[in-house]
This record gives sequence, structure tokens and C-alpha cells, in this order.
Amino acid sequence: MKFTTMRLCGGEALMAIPVDEIRLDMERASELLRRVGCTIKQTDEMMIILDWNEMETTIYPQGKVMFFPLKDRSLCIKYAAEILKEII
Repeated sequence: MKFTTMRLCGGEALMAIPVDEIRLDMERASELLRRVGCTIKQTDEMMIILDWNEMETTIYPQGKVMFFPLKDRSLCIKYAAEILKEII
């Protein structure tokens, strides 16, 4: 899976954006993340917020994944690919 990245929150956060179009079923994604041991802080049809590798992580229906705090673009892409692999 290929991604572009975007720096957010004054450079303290990074978002991985899939190049290919994705549409996630957020209810199913939340359940799959719980099954692999993730603690979900918040979930609705617009986002899932959880902790991932000691970062607040937000997943959006379009497959975008935001990590806070994170400044390393390579890790952003690596972590996003790992998460999306679990829920697609």
C-alpha cells in the first residue's frame, strides 16, 4: 500500500493518506482492532481514536491515519500500513 503524508498540529503530528481510494466500515474496523488488543478511546462513523505505540492515533473512513506525537515520516507510513492491514 502506498501513502502520502501530511504534517499537522504545528509539526507534532503526521497523517498517512492512502494513495488508492479506501472506504472503511468503522464499526467493523473498531471490532477488529479490539480483537487484536487495541484499546479504543472513541469510535463513531467519522473516526476511531486509539492508542498505538504510545501515540494517540485517529483513523478516518477514507483510510487516513493520524499519529500524535510523531515526526518521522517513515514510521508514520509503517504504522499506518500495520493498522490498515488489520482492518481491511
